[in-house]
Amino acid sequence: MSTQPVLQVRNLHAYIGTPRGVVRAVDDVSLDVDHAQALGVVGESGSGKSVTARAIMGLLPPRSGCSGEVLFQGRDLLSLSRKEKAEIWGKQIAMVFQDPGRSLNPVVRVERQLTEGMRHLLGIGRSEARGRALDLLREVGVPDPERRLRNHPHELSGGMRQRVMIAIALACEPDLLIADEPTTALDVTVQRQILDLLRRVQQERGMSLMLISHDLAVVAGRTDRVAVLYAGRLAETGSTRQVFDAPQHRYTQALLEATPTIDHKRHAPLRLIPGSLPDPTAPPEGCRFAARCAYAAGDCCDPGPRMTPVGPDHFVACTHPVTEKSALPAGGGPRGW
Repeated sequence: MSTQPVLQVRNLHAYIGTPRGVVRAVDDVSLDVDHAQALGVVGESGSGKSVTARAIMGLLPPRSGCSGEVLFQGRDLLSLSRKEKAEIWGKQIAMVFQDPGRSLNPVVRVERQLTEGMRHLLGIGRSEARGRALDLLREVGVPDPERRLRNHPHELSGGMRQRVMIAIALACEPDLLIADEPTTALDVTVQRQILDLLRRVQQERGMSLMLISHDLAVVAGRTDRVAVLYAGRLAETGSTRQVFDAPQHRYTQALLEATPTIDHKRHAPLRLIPGSLPDPTAPPEGCRFAARCAYAAGDCCDPGPRMTPVGPDHFVACTHPVTEKSALPAGGGPRGW
């Protein structure tokens, strides 16, 4: 097996035109996803997580553009023709979106939506595709799959619709699955089931996974590595355990402190991060978190920190990183979430 990462994003920039001006949604982001590895991409709403995923998939909205490199198994996706991309999407790279109710066609039965891609991309017949569809529904935990194939999406619960979406994404056995906030519209119990399902399927299939979420608890224990984004830029990357147990960027530390753990006292207030993200049409050239950071100094503002190593496979873009031992509660980190 090749030691080259399945996905290599290099110096990715993404721009979106709006009535207020051009939004620099992703600014010089570089990250890797290795074979059979799960990467969590986290950050507040507006940090550039979903735009990064859509740039990878070639799904940016009108009046937008991107530059840099997105290397999938050595091929730059940004330089491929539409026909060449069509040979990759669905078959080698698949995506699960936030809201299955909007992603599934409401007037088409589940069977057709599950088998259409297989028949087109894999060139198999209707009977074989139906058999595979039944197997996929069983794999993702859909009860009575024969009946569910005959259902329309509105006849399924939110959790079942998301399981169907995952089955569709897995149908052509992709090498990389991108899950963009896959549990946002679901209740807490179903969220956990879906997240555990994604991790189980990823490990059983030896597939690579990019799991995008604003919720740190979602990626804890379900990913191998994590990338923290803030205002379109990378703040920190490393193994999930490294980043959770010993965060180095002040933003990562603030996110962890603002997230309740299992031993959080019922009536105790949560710590909040003061302020808000900078204007995406005119972001500061230096550290974009400086205005909200209690440790910011003049050297944070111009030209701003670059990603530098702070340990084995652990990088941070912070002029004044966390040097003291993390003040997380006992049992903090992935196991305590």
